Amino acid sequence: MKKLLVNKYEKTALASLKRVVFNGRIEVIYTVTQAERAVDFLLSQPLLGFDTETRPAFSKGQHYKCSLLQVSTPNICFLFRLNSIGMCPAIVRLLSDRQVTKVGLAWNNDLLGLHQLGDFETGSFVDLQGLVKEIGIEDQSLVKIYANLFGERISKAERLSNWERDILKDSQKLYAAIDAWACVKIYEEVMRLKETGDYELRIVEPEVNNEHDEKDISEKR
Repeated sequence: MKKLLVNKYEKTALASLKRVVFNGRIEVIYTVTQAERAVDFLLSQPLLGFDTETRPAFSKGQHYKCSLLQVSTPNICFLFRLNSIGMCPAIVRLLSDRQVTKVGLAWNNDLLGLHQLGDFETGSFVDLQGLVKEIGIEDQSLVKIYANLFGERISKAERLSNWERDILKDSQKLYAAIDAWACVKIYEEVMRLKETGDYELRIVEPEVNNEHDEKDISEKR
């Protein structure tokens, strides 16, 4: 039986889905030395998912720089504490790479925040928002795209938490890891469906309200 997809996933359908579970390993990177070792490993992998987190600002004129870079394989996610190590040479090497397939969602927005930490030449990245359009998915939200492809719900409960905490909470680590890991899963599944044609696309009318999609520029993660 072919996988049934819709061009636009209804937000109201998300609540009934089971929550995504990440069973991989999470490694938090606090030092430049740890970053070098992690990047050596990551650049030996065929596919990486990327995301970032920034401490939210709740007062007018308040602004924070990118705090965290998440990079995931299918089995392990590294959380680079950029508020501690900054744009160190290992991070520059990772972001400038043009050999490994690297994927993210609305990644240009993340790059803007990363460039505020230091100069680097941007390597090759695949933006999933463009990729999913090739199989007819019009949503731009990570939550809706993942739900459409896998029938599971990514929780966004930690999105507005403090990403500059000295020690991240376990719930923050899991949240951050899932967002990068989900990019890997989405890429693999879309590429499979493109190759096999093993899906049917149903066109649905948009929901009758003026809601902002979860995945706009200011509300990515």
